[in-house]
Amino acid sequence: MVSRPFDLETLRQQCDGCHGCDLATVRGQVVMGRGNPHARLLLIGEAPGAEEDARGLPFVGRSGQLLDRLLGEAGLDPQQDLYICNAIKCRPPANRRPTAAELQACRPWLAQQIRLIDPALVVLVGATAMEALLGIRGGITQLRGQWRERPQGPLAAELQGRRLLPILHPSYLLRFAREDEGSPRWQTREDLAALQQALRAIPN
Repeated sequence: MVSRPFDLETLRQQCDGCHGCDLATVRGQVVMGRGNPHARLLLIGEAPGAEEDARGLPFVGRSGQLLDRLLGEAGLDPQQDLYICNAIKCRPPANRRPTAAELQACRPWLAQQIRLIDPALVVLVGATAMEALLGIRGGITQLRGQWRERPQGPLAAELQGRRLLPILHPSYLLRFAREDEGSPRWQTREDLAALQQALRAIPN
């Protein structure tokens, strides 16, 4: 049961006691988020991996290091300009993809994070994040880089009034070293540049 906390620390304490799915029996610890909780930009990935489970922070392994580098190249400071979390707060065994039941069980925690952070912009990193928030399965390569102004899906109420941008997951980018125009890394740089412009256009 998720009550309505007043801050992210209270939410983390509540989530520490969650046994809403079987992942609670195999996790090392709950992984909630990192970055600026007052940022206008929220970045949502898939689930913690081994490094994230060990350190209690999202996106700190190889994928996270690449993501931070690409964000920095786009002029975005991961510690100041955004808050980073995952759709799932516990590591699935062997880093497998979360199941639909696990996404559903963890959705109330994600909904509370969105309410507390109250971002103007939300980045959906990869297909699983897109499924968790919008109920859309697959198609990330076609939908990436396309702003969604009126989101529908399981978290439509929490997402109303916010702009969403799907991008490719950095774990996908690690499989492609190419940097030339049209490559996945080039596409992601283009998406992050558009994101940076959108963030800077938001009035203070």
